[in-house]
Amino acid sequence: MKNQHRKHLALTMGVMGVAAAVALTADPQPVHAQANAPDLAAMPESKPGNATMIELGKYFYFDNRLSGDWGVSCASCHDPKKGWGDGQALSAGYPSMEYFRNSPTILNAKHQKRFLWDGRLDGSDAGTLVRDMITETHTMNMDSRLMQERLKQVPEYHALWQKWRPNDDINGMRVFNVIGEFIKSQETTNAPFDKFKKGEESALTAEQKDGYALFKGKANCVACHNGPIGSDGNLHKTGVPEHPDVLKNPLRTITMLRHYATSGMPNYMNARTDVGAYAITKDKRDIGKFRTAQLRDLKYTAPYMHNGTLATLDDVIDFYDKGGGAGSELKALNLSASEKKALKAFLLSLSGDQVEVKDPGQPDMQVWKTYGKN
Repeated sequence: MKNQHRKHLALTMGVMGVAAAVALTADPQPVHAQANAPDLAAMPESKPGNATMIELGKYFYFDNRLSGDWGVSCASCHDPKKGWGDGQALSAGYPSMEYFRNSPTILNAKHQKRFLWDGRLDGSDAGTLVRDMITETHTMNMDSRLMQERLKQVPEYHALWQKWRPNDDINGMRVFNVIGEFIKSQETTNAPFDKFKKGEESALTAEQKDGYALFKGKANCVACHNGPIGSDGNLHKTGVPEHPDVLKNPLRTITMLRHYATSGMPNYMNARTDVGAYAITKDKRDIGKFRTAQLRDLKYTAPYMHNGTLATLDDVIDFYDKGGGAGSELKALNLSASEKKALKAFLLSLSGDQVEVKDPGQPDMQVWKTYGKN
């Protein structure tokens, strides 16, 4: 019996040893393989917003009288014809300012957890985002009191406002809110991936399906890029290289340092890189961290990343394949050429029809009349 027990024990240990060896040599199972792991989701059905607010917001969005010198509008940096960005690596910002980051698309703002590249604003409050962009010196440089007085002198705006709020007058914060309502109404539509997620198997090609498997599997993009817009809304460090023009162009350098100063960042004058979320949190662990970008409508929103240093989607895939840049929290993927091609094809399936809104034009001011209360 003892010999039989020893043989049984040896056999059992041998099997366990083989199993352990197989487990150690096999590729580890990625986190996404777990039942409760995140995944991409189809765009949810949207409830229509307040039609009058959206109409007003559309007028205000395109009206350059909402900037200090009448030089720019919201649409100057977030142009519907350019994927609701500006198509530039670094935004021009307010005239004579020059900004130090890329203008991100405003599409799908309704589903953002955080706004801005450093994630400093709550994604549930589009009105505050609009307020900050309109009143900030290096974006639109507008005094909200002056803005509301300008808008009061436009009869069409007064009439629309009264239709929305009959017993109220045009005022600053509500102006920001109606622009926010317009922005939230702009969403990705008719994307092949959404059709696939809703049961239309043929909506994705075989190559796109392979790319989706890579996205969730070997590449593990889904760890940070999940939910309906492909963003967890969190801060991550991927080591994106600095854009050289930020330090070569004094105007961009000044704008960057001013942002650090107004954010209360310590020793800001010594900064020579974009420190990302650190300027807001003052936590050194956040140096170089930025909000996860959404993956919707990549077809229209190049160049990519917070400073536009990656010009094409191929560049982005190559960057992540290498494990990002200096100090990155990522690991190399070692994708083959065919895997990169499949991943790119899948990412493009997250783009829908180009969302276009025509500039309604600017109704004339009639400053010799008083529209609204003083």
